[in-house]
Formats: sequence, C-alpha cells, structure tokens
Amino acid sequence: MKVILLKDVKSVGKKGEVINASDGYARNFLFPRKLAEEATDENMHILNQKNEKERKKRLAEIEEAQRLADKLKGKEIKIIAKSGENGRLFGAVTNKDVADAIKKQYALDVEKKKIDMDTIKQTGIYDIEVKLYSEVSTKMKVIVTEK
Repeated sequence: MKVILLKDVKSVGKKGEVINASDGYARNFLFPRKLAEEATDENMHILNQKNEKERKKRLAEIEEAQRLADKLKGKEIKIIAKSGENGRLFGAVTNKDVADAIKKQYALDVEKKKIDMDTIKQTGIYDIEVKLYSEVSTKMKVIVTEK
C-alpha cells in the first residue's frame, strides 16, 4: 500500500515522502498514530501543491540572499575598539559586533549566526565570510583600529 508520511518515522522515511508499506503496518501502526495517510489521487495532489509552494519559497529566499550578498560583496567594515600595547584588544570583536557594524554602516540586517569568523583579539585587517544561505556566501574585510 502506498502511503504519504505526515511525520518522520525512524527507519521508514521522512515527512512528505511516499513509501510502500505493508497493509497491516499501515492500518495498524501508521494510520492510528497519524504518522501517515493513504496516497490517494487527492492526497498526492495536495502533497504536490505543498512541495511546489515550498520550492517557490526557497527560490525567493535564495534570490533575496543573492541580492544581499551582492550588496555586501567586497565591502569593508571599520570597527574601533580599545586596545593596549602591541595592538592587543581589551575584550574581543565577535560576530555580533560585526553584525552591528554592518547594520550601522550599510543599513543592512545580517544575523550574527550567518557571519563565519574567528574571534578577533588584535587590531588589524581580517577576512570574514558571510554565509547568507546554504549556497550563497560572500567575503568581506573587517578593519579593527584602536581608539
């Protein structure tokens, strides 16, 4: 019997997959627990519509990430921090500080989780990567100077 999984089922499949299950397993386990529904023409049509809607949403998100990446590409972020001898900072510059600086200097919102960098503990010029989507990223420079 073909069934559409409504939730992830361990060692059977993921949500939204169409699988072949034995009649007894489907009727006695999957259906009563609301883990699956029968793969009728109507249910398959609804599943296809959901998949198409998700695909369009994902494409829109990728396009938006690409636009943001184009705006950020090659830009420099200037951060001023207190430092001691030899340019060593009091504290550190983190991805949150970089996200705030991007917002302040370029009026663009970037989540701190999307900024891939090591913690900066000295003044200087650093290369960072901003991963906006799974396959969309851009490189930027961070210039840390002292007060």
